[in-house]
Amino acid sequence: MVSEHASPLAVLGGVDAGGQNMHVASLARALVTRGHDVQVFTRRDDRGLPETVTVQPGLRVTHVPAGPAVALGKDELAPYMPAFGRWLGRWWSTVERPDVVHAHFWMSGLASMAAARPLGLPVVQTFHALGTVKLRHQGSADTSPAERIPAERRLAREVDLVLATCTDEVAELAALGAPSGRVRIVPCGVDTTLFRTRGPAAPRGDRFRLLTVGRLVERKGVATVLRALAELVPALDAELVIVGGPGSAGLATDPEVQRLTALAARLGIADRIRFTGRLPAPQVAAHHRAADVVVATPWYEPFGLVPLEAMACGRPFVGSAVGGLLDTVRDGENGLLVPPRDPAALVAALRLMAADPALRARLGAAARRRSLRYDTARVAADTEAAYDGVVLRASGDAVRASGSRPDPGGVHPGLGRRVVAGDVPFDTVQGPFDAVDGAGSGHDLDAAVPVPRGQRETA
Repeated sequence: MVSEHASPLAVLGGVDAGGQNMHVASLARALVTRGHDVQVFTRRDDRGLPETVTVQPGLRVTHVPAGPAVALGKDELAPYMPAFGRWLGRWWSTVERPDVVHAHFWMSGLASMAAARPLGLPVVQTFHALGTVKLRHQGSADTSPAERIPAERRLAREVDLVLATCTDEVAELAALGAPSGRVRIVPCGVDTTLFRTRGPAAPRGDRFRLLTVGRLVERKGVATVLRALAELVPALDAELVIVGGPGSAGLATDPEVQRLTALAARLGIADRIRFTGRLPAPQVAAHHRAADVVVATPWYEPFGLVPLEAMACGRPFVGSAVGGLLDTVRDGENGLLVPPRDPAALVAALRLMAADPALRARLGAAARRRSLRYDTARVAADTEAAYDGVVLRASGDAVRASGSRPDPGGVHPGLGRRVVAGDVPFDTVQGPFDAVDGAGSGHDLDAAVPVPRGQRETA
């Protein structure tokens, strides 16, 4: 895997450290569990970092020297991608050749393609966010490099396979010119054994508690939640807990915290909001379990892990009808969706939730069931199937180029299991996420869905 700015070792909660870091880390661990060897390449942003860190047997993180060894915003990294790609090419050609390269984010795609194509390595791309969508919503406030959208258009057309995280992204990729046969939906996953209904809950009082979790950037829409809270009180004795951003020591100087604090003061609700700063995942889960309703109202959202974490904890959820939330949240069945940047619509949904404990219980139970469809183990299985497809096709292309006959039942040395010709027609498979929910399946709804791993053979 290549994840140039989002290291799986990073502490979450910063401006550029969030869902991508978490997805790369959890997917890598789940693939190791399935018998694979995973190496994540990320940019060295500190001189004190070792070249390679062994996270666990089968999982390594390697720090690539590309640009200054200091922390930089991701929008500053594009000039260093040629050096990143050259370093990867040398590593893969002289130290260790992978079977498949999975690039995360557009800049990782550029570096990966530059290194992989001369070596005949297949490249899988997950964008995590698209520049066209960001520009549409942020306009002149978009700080992305000018080359981002042209680069994404080229990658969408040239990589072996694009893994879109939601249905909405498929349409965006089609507009970029991605061949439909080379796009497959594989969403981000949630650890349903960590985020679950049973477990410790954060301390709380008697007030009706709203919770929002995530990076503290304007587009996450926390201001919309503040304006809704101001309309709810005093008729409803409610409070808002905000998890995310810098550590507690850095909250007072964080620009977004300052902006939101000033807005709360103007709205007369300063005594009803609390910032926790960034927290480790077990504490985030505890805050989910302590909430009456979890709220996420981003302007746009490529996927959105927070709704899944809330759902896995069995909490009722209200969110924006955008991006990945349109897939994970079925309005009225396992949560409520409202238009983005619409405080009045959010107020109406929260009043409905607050007035009806039975509704909250029903939505929370359905949310837990739905979250099991996105368990990390299941996502890893579908990702593995996607890898199998591109490796099989790449090996077939190589055989055809050499004039030899393919072995239809050959064991591929890197994927740790027998790959049979026609086993994974990735251009036609819809994946498991179009299946029915697990309601009535007999599964323990507070445990992860088991994923059959089948018979494994190693080279």
